[in-house]
Amino acid sequence: MLSGINEYGRLKKLAMRRPEDSFVDDEKIDKEWKNLNYHTRPDLAKAKVEHARFAEIIESVGAEILYLPPDRKLTMDSIYVRDAAAVCPKGVILANMGKKQREAEPGIHGHFLEEADVPVIGAIQGQGKLEGGDLIWLDEKTVAVGRTYRTNDAGIRQFKNLVGPEVHVEIATMPHYKGPTDVFHLMSVISPLDKDLQLVYSPLMPIPFREWLIARGQTLVEVPDSEFASMGCNVLTIAPREVVMVKGNPETKARMEAAGCKVHVIEADAISVPGEGGPTCLTRPLERH
Repeated sequence: MLSGINEYGRLKKLAMRRPEDSFVDDEKIDKEWKNLNYHTRPDLAKAKVEHARFAEIIESVGAEILYLPPDRKLTMDSIYVRDAAAVCPKGVILANMGKKQREAEPGIHGHFLEEADVPVIGAIQGQGKLEGGDLIWLDEKTVAVGRTYRTNDAGIRQFKNLVGPEVHVEIATMPHYKGPTDVFHLMSVISPLDKDLQLVYSPLMPIPFREWLIARGQTLVEVPDSEFASMGCNVLTIAPREVVMVKGNPETKARMEAAGCKVHVIEADAISVPGEGGPTCLTRPLERH
């Protein structure tokens, strides 16, 4: 069993992968970055510094970081560890990646987590597709799942069977936006900040899902249009109303601070900007207080 299954409690245990174990070296970066649809070529030396600083902020709240291992079957995308696995109160559920180049990641994560005594209860298989960026837990009995190009109906059905009938699964059918080749998860438009506070980008939210959140008593902090593309909505909560965001989103930062949040801003020109993977993407929270 895992404790604190939500997206806003104080981080207790999480998984990450260092740049030197995902980007590896300049030869690998040169070979892969264009094929993986990165916007720019990341700088490995800079990535190491940025990632280490990010980890320091996370550890400042007492969190234990499990560093996932390197593997020759992994691509540079393996730095974005959230997508390869999901969690539920029973344990970890291994994903089945919608991006073909990332198919090896869930199995490698599963083997490592089992050896680290983190319970793995199952995996999404066959035609089912599911990625961790499409799931947010509001509490241990309530999870929202994005129906996207990376998470399909078969994957959601398998996920429901694994979490069991005691969990309510709210499906948010996401818009087409930039199409199948783009990384557009549910967490692209929502980041929980506290049990009753959500950072959202409403223009790309499904109307029924947004209404469902409001009916549950959630207060919504809106990301401005000008800061959506710069990952203003991709915010990792490390403790209630204490968050980490990438630099370049001053209005979103100000709005979160007005809602009572403590905001850490990180340099992420190498670890986040090239592959559009912000603080939530770089972490796989496992347990929270």
